[in-house]
Amino acid sequence: MLVSYKWLQDYLDLSNTTPAELADKMSRTGIEVEEVNVPSEGLKKIVVGHVKERRDHENSDHLSVCQVDVGEEEDYQIVCGAPNVDAGQKVIVALPGARIVDNIKIKKSKMRGEVSMGMICSLEELGYSESVVPKAYSDGIYILPETAVPGEEVFPYLAMDDAIIELSITPNRADALSMRGVAHEVGAIYRQTPNFKATELVEDTMDSVENYLSVKVEDTNDTPNYRMRVVKDVTIKESPMWLQTRLMNAGIRPHNNIVDVTNYALLLYGQPLHAFDYDKIGSKEVFIRRGHEGESFTTLDGVERVVGPENIMVTNGQVSMALAGVMGGLDSEVTETTTTVAIEGASFDPTTTRKTSAQFNLRSESSSRFEKGINLGTIEEALAFAAALMAELGEGTVVAGEIVASETIPANPVVTITLAKINGSLGTDLSVSDVNDIIEALGFDYQVEGETYAITIPSRRWDITIEEDIVEEVARIYGYDNLPSTLPSGESLPGALTINQRRVRRLRDVLEGSGLSEAISYALVTETQAQEFVQDKAETVKLQSPMSEDHAVMRRSLISGLLTDVAYNVARKNLNVALYEVGNVFKYVEGQKLPQQDKHLAMALSGLWSEKSWNSTNQLVDFYLLKGIVEKALETIGATDVRFVATQAINEMHPGRTAEIFVGETAIGFVGQVHPSTAKAYDIRETYVCEVNLDTLFAQDLAGEAYHEVGKYPSVSRDIALLVNKSVSSQDLIDVIQANGGKYLTNVALFDVFEGEKLGLDKKSMAYSLTFENSEATLVDEEITAVMEKITSQLVENCQAEIR
Repeated sequence: MLVSYKWLQDYLDLSNTTPAELADKMSRTGIEVEEVNVPSEGLKKIVVGHVKERRDHENSDHLSVCQVDVGEEEDYQIVCGAPNVDAGQKVIVALPGARIVDNIKIKKSKMRGEVSMGMICSLEELGYSESVVPKAYSDGIYILPETAVPGEEVFPYLAMDDAIIELSITPNRADALSMRGVAHEVGAIYRQTPNFKATELVEDTMDSVENYLSVKVEDTNDTPNYRMRVVKDVTIKESPMWLQTRLMNAGIRPHNNIVDVTNYALLLYGQPLHAFDYDKIGSKEVFIRRGHEGESFTTLDGVERVVGPENIMVTNGQVSMALAGVMGGLDSEVTETTTTVAIEGASFDPTTTRKTSAQFNLRSESSSRFEKGINLGTIEEALAFAAALMAELGEGTVVAGEIVASETIPANPVVTITLAKINGSLGTDLSVSDVNDIIEALGFDYQVEGETYAITIPSRRWDITIEEDIVEEVARIYGYDNLPSTLPSGESLPGALTINQRRVRRLRDVLEGSGLSEAISYALVTETQAQEFVQDKAETVKLQSPMSEDHAVMRRSLISGLLTDVAYNVARKNLNVALYEVGNVFKYVEGQKLPQQDKHLAMALSGLWSEKSWNSTNQLVDFYLLKGIVEKALETIGATDVRFVATQAINEMHPGRTAEIFVGETAIGFVGQVHPSTAKAYDIRETYVCEVNLDTLFAQDLAGEAYHEVGKYPSVSRDIALLVNKSVSSQDLIDVIQANGGKYLTNVALFDVFEGEKLGLDKKSMAYSLTFENSEATLVDEEITAVMEKITSQLVENCQAEIR
């Protein structure tokens, strides 16, 4: 919301307050000020000029040579390229030495042989955005009113000497999306009551609005308020300078005296209005209904749109004339030929308006206000004000009466609160008189009995409904900076991490010590990504109103987010990536009303693990590298009996390089290579990933931190080489060895794998080192030999292994 400081002074006495001071006060009382901008700052030597003569430039087909009175003894000759410059006009002139927008300096120059003493300026050259320049002057210079005096500074005429205060309005303070709302807010800060002048509405009692229109609303839930007035015999022309400048300073483009009045009323009251060319309505009936399936409608921007039952339409009984609350129709817009105007003042369902605005990507000043809410108590007043001003500026007549098709009388709720509640919430010691002063400053009616208040909330503050709202209002006006600073009271309790929080921290330490970096990915993904890398089938959690299709579903796996991060790095030539993430995943579980949330750990490795140097070669990431990191991480938090079992159940993973991770008999996750087709879809190279369900892992019987005395007796190692079928996995062999290795077997390590034609195409050689240790005595050779014989026989029997 852009607020004019001078306009605000029409309602309040701000003579002792600078714009900067006002901005500081507003920011400290709850409405943040983004900036204070004076449009004329940085500009100089820009004056009113009177074009006395104009002739075509002899050496150009588009330049004009003008003699301009700039208040000096002699006229200035200025060469101008604007197509609309002509003799008799009052224009904006930048004199030699002037500074215009972007600090450009204007100098005396020669243009194709003609001397030019300055520049005749457009509004853009003074810093106005193209979007707010009146359409009549969008391709040329701006014409000032006849009353402008040559030689005087141009800034007061254009209201460029005003201070424009930009407010950042939160959704709960939509009352400040109007000058009247801001005036009430500033009045409360400075203990003033805004002075709003009453509008005198003169009607033609010889004519009645019923002679022109009848209005019907199909559903009052869609359109709680709908009123119309008619102004006849108007003349469409440019708005006066004061109205144009107020609109431009507020970021709105002037059009004509009728349309500009609707925008002026919107800024003043926060009430969107719409003006129809009465003769283009095509009937004497106005009907507000839902759109028909496949119905076609052309909006004011000239775009044909297909509407449906989800949209509220203003029609003439048959054909749509406006997309209610968002934008009017092209066929009924006010143009130069309009003589009779039908004005709409209404309120529409905020949710439907927001959805319609989003559906057609049409954000307007009107839709933003209907979405956040408007003051239902001033709809009638705003409509009457607009009709009176249109009649004045358009030299027309207001037809007697108004049509009220639907009306919702705003409730004025009464909020009860005690002084003890206010002081207890704020930590203050305010008296009854202090609170009385604040409530009166806010302009609220109230009654107080003892220390209990019954406060009547006016319709302009529809955001206030409960005790806490009153506490906030008292705090704002009293001043947040005046609230006392106190230390927390009560008994303090020592804080500590839970056992699972400590486990997560240890996991992070291990992974970061191994060389991985933590990533934080979006929890919202696409529908396709939500179904990737999951081991169970469950219903996804979808948002009802997603911001985009790319972030419409809650993730079920962390891996899709990590692969997106890998792709982001690879696209920027960072090819070696090692990431991990700890985060939540979501799914619906049958029988549960709310989605289930599980904590997962995921990792992703891609590219080189280490680069070549003088004493080593490049090491690419592979399955065994990531598997080792996983084993170390699980070991750190006390997970024992960790097994890896080959799986082909996950479509997005390589069928020959993926293993499911078990702790005991419980599956906790998986590790392996991303399927080449999936990697191609993400536009990444060979990548290895892992995902572990931490909730499932932490539910296991984890050993925790265990410390053992260094053994007094030597350990014994034995090696065994086995010839087995390729279909036999290392885990199968290790399971048999551990099951038969006895209580003294402490470690089994694979140290060699060999495949070759000499062994057979379907054979492989696996060599293991077995470590035995007895903490109470020295192991003898007979004990080890007996165990090795048992292991050997079981390997032959269960795995059809040949001992080499």
